[in-house]
Amino acid sequence: MSRQRTPLLDAPDLTGVEYCRAHSDAADVWLAASFQSAVAEHGLDADRLALVAIGGFGRRELCPWSDLDLLLVHDDLDVAGVAESLWYPIWDRGLKLGHTVATVPELIELAAGELDRATALLDTRLLAGSASLVTELDDAVVELWARRAPELLERLAISATRRRAKFGHLAFHLEPDIKEGTGGLRDVHLLRWAERAAPGFTATAPDGLDEATGILLEARVALHRAAGRPTDVLTLELQDEVAAQLDVDADELMNRVADAARRIAWITDRTWRQWHQRAHPSEIQPLDGGLEIRAGDIAVNPDLESDHRPTVLAVAAAAARFDARIHPMTLDGFRAADLPTEPWPERERAHFVELLAAGGRAIPVIEDLDQSGLFEPLLPEWAAVRSKPQRNSLHRFTVDRHLLEAAANAAELTDRVARPDLLLLGTLLHDIGKGFPGDHTVVGMERIPEIALRMGLDATDARVLVDLCRDHLLLPDVATRRDLSEPGTILSVAAVVADGDYLDLLAALTEADSKATGPATWGSWKAALLRELVSRTHDVLDGQEPDTGETFPPEGLRARMAAGERVVETRRESLTVIDADRPGTFAAVSGVLAIAGLDVLDAEAYSDDSGVALSRFTVLPPSTGAVPWDTVEPLLHRALDGRLALSARVAQRARTYHPYRRRLAAVPPEFELHVDNDTSELSTILEIHAEDTIGLLFRLTQALAELHLDIRSARVQTLGPLAVDTFYVRDAEGRKLDADLLAEVELAARQTAEAG
Repeated sequence: MSRQRTPLLDAPDLTGVEYCRAHSDAADVWLAASFQSAVAEHGLDADRLALVAIGGFGRRELCPWSDLDLLLVHDDLDVAGVAESLWYPIWDRGLKLGHTVATVPELIELAAGELDRATALLDTRLLAGSASLVTELDDAVVELWARRAPELLERLAISATRRRAKFGHLAFHLEPDIKEGTGGLRDVHLLRWAERAAPGFTATAPDGLDEATGILLEARVALHRAAGRPTDVLTLELQDEVAAQLDVDADELMNRVADAARRIAWITDRTWRQWHQRAHPSEIQPLDGGLEIRAGDIAVNPDLESDHRPTVLAVAAAAARFDARIHPMTLDGFRAADLPTEPWPERERAHFVELLAAGGRAIPVIEDLDQSGLFEPLLPEWAAVRSKPQRNSLHRFTVDRHLLEAAANAAELTDRVARPDLLLLGTLLHDIGKGFPGDHTVVGMERIPEIALRMGLDATDARVLVDLCRDHLLLPDVATRRDLSEPGTILSVAAVVADGDYLDLLAALTEADSKATGPATWGSWKAALLRELVSRTHDVLDGQEPDTGETFPPEGLRARMAAGERVVETRRESLTVIDADRPGTFAAVSGVLAIAGLDVLDAEAYSDDSGVALSRFTVLPPSTGAVPWDTVEPLLHRALDGRLALSARVAQRARTYHPYRRRLAAVPPEFELHVDNDTSELSTILEIHAEDTIGLLFRLTQALAELHLDIRSARVQTLGPLAVDTFYVRDAEGRKLDADLLAEVELAARQTAEAG
C-alpha cells in the first residue's frame, strides 16, 4: 500500500528562507510532541535521551520535501521502541527520513571515520529531551574538528573539487542542480562547516553570500512545490512553473539563479584559495612595473605611491600572463582612478588585448574583475549579457561566459590572422547584442561602434568589428547548409567578404564561436566543410574561377549506374544506394535510417537519362559504437522493393522513443522555410527550419516526393532542438520551382514539420 505524501506545512504565501524556517518550526512542534508521547509510552527518562535535528533540518533550511535528518541520542538506553514510535509516523506521511540512534561516543566514533557524519554533526539543534546530552555532543564535535581541523579542511576541499567535476557549474547548465552544482547550496554549506572548524575561515569573504543563498533557497522551495517531490534539478519542464511562483518569467528566474551561483562559486573559490595560501605560505616575488607575486597571486606593491600604481588592466593582463589571480588585497583596493580614461589610451587597449590573448587563463581573471564590479565600467554593455541564459541544449554557457570562452578559443588562432587584436575584440563582442531586445546581430552592429570609440579604435578598425558581428554566422551557415560544389555558393560568399584578410578573421571567429557554443556546433565534419569553403573563397578572391571540387557522382559510380543493377554499399559512416529512378527513393532511404535511429549529416543525389538514380548519405555514428549497417541493409532492400511499411514503422519508433527524448529547449523552434532561386544555376534551394523530431527527414522528403520533386542534394544539420534541412530540388521537368509549386511546398513542409 503506497503512502500518501502529506507536507508538514503548506503556506503558499511564504517563499525561500521564510518558508524554510516556518517549515522547520512546524516540524519541530510535531516531532517534539511525538517524542514526548513516545518517551511516556515506553516509560523512559526524558533526561537521558534527546531528539536532535541535523543537516538542513538543523540549519532550519527545510524545503517542502527536504529529508528529515534526525538523531536519537541516548545515555546507554534501550530506545528501540521510542525510535519506532518516532520514525513510523514520519514514513506514514510519505516523508523521507534520515535517522541514526546512538550514544555520544558512538556518534563521535562514526564522525571520526566519515566526513559526511562529521559535517552533519556541525548542524545540530535540540528538538526535545536532554539539553545536556546535546551540549556534550556539541562539545565533542567541536573538540574533534579542532583536533583534526587541517585534515578535515583538506577533505572538505577535496570533496568540493570532486563534486565540481561530477556536477559542473550550476550557472552553465540548461537544467542545473541547485544543491550540488558548483555555486550551489552545497558550496555554502562547505564554507559554513569550514568556519565552524576554523573560526575566522570566512572572515575575509566578500559580501553577497547570504543574498545569493537566499535566491537559491527561494528557487528550491518553489521547485519542490512545482514537482510535488524532493528534487534539486531545475528541469526545463518545471522552470516556467517555478518562475510563476516567484512572479518572474523563466528567463529572469534562470538569470537570477545563474548570477547567484556565480557569486557563490566566486566567493567559495576565493575563500578556499586564501585558506590554502595561509596554510602554505610562500615568499613575495617582486615583478616589474610595481607588481609582485604574493601567495601565488598578482598584487600591487602596497608601498607604491598612488601616482605610480598600475592600472586595473595592467594588473589583469599580468595575472593572466602568469596564470594567476589578482590578489584580494589588490582587487579590493582598486579605485575609479585605476580604470582607463575614455577613449582608452593605446597602452590600456594593449593591456586589454594582452589579457584576452592569454586564452583560458583570462577567464578567471575577468571573473575576478566582474565579481568585484570592475569589468562593467570597462564594458558597460556587459551588464545586459551577464549571466543571461540561453535556454536550449545547443548552448553550453550563459551569454557572457560564451563570449569569454569564444575569445579564449580565438586566442589559440591568432597566428592565422593578420590582425590578432581585431580577432580577439571581434570575438568578445560578436554576441553582445543578445543582451538587448531585437535581432542580436542587428543590435550588436548598432552597439559596437560606440564600444570601439570608447576603446580608442579608429573608424576603419571599428568597421571591421561591426562587419565581424554582421557576418559571424555566414560561414557556418553556408558550409553546412549549401552545396559547395555550386559555383554560385562560393561567389556569394566572396561577394560578402571581399578581402582575404577579413575572410581569415571571419573563419577564425567562426571556429572559436562554434567550439564555445557546444558539441553540436563543431566537429570534424563541420571543420572540413569550413576549410573547403574558405579555401575556395580565397581562390575566387585571388582572381580564380570557383573550384567546385570533385563532380558528383565520380566516374566509378557512374559506371556502376550504367550497369543498371541495384547497389547498396556501406563504408564506415557512408551509405551509397543505386536503384531505379522513381519518386520517393530518397525518402525510402531516409525512412530506413530513421527506423535504425541514425541521424543524417548530409546527402547527395543524382539521376541519369537511363532512369537510374544514385544517392549517397553520410550519417552520424551512434554513441554506442559503429553504425549497424548489418541491420540497415536488409531493411533497405525491403523498402526499395516496396515491402516495408515505412510510414507506420517510423511512426511506431516515434511513439516508442518520444516519451524518453529529453526536452532540449525552453521554447520549441518555429517552422521556417527559406527559398533561394538565385544561387544555384539549376536548382531551387529549400532551407527548412523545424523542431527536430524522430523521422523528420523522412516525412519531409516523402512530402517532396508527393510533389514529384527531384532532390539533387541535401544538407542535414541538427542544432540541439533545431533541425535545419536544406534541399536542392527541381520539378518533374528538371526546372527550378515556380511560385505556385513553392506555395504547395510550403504548405506540405509546414504541415509535415508541425505534425511531428
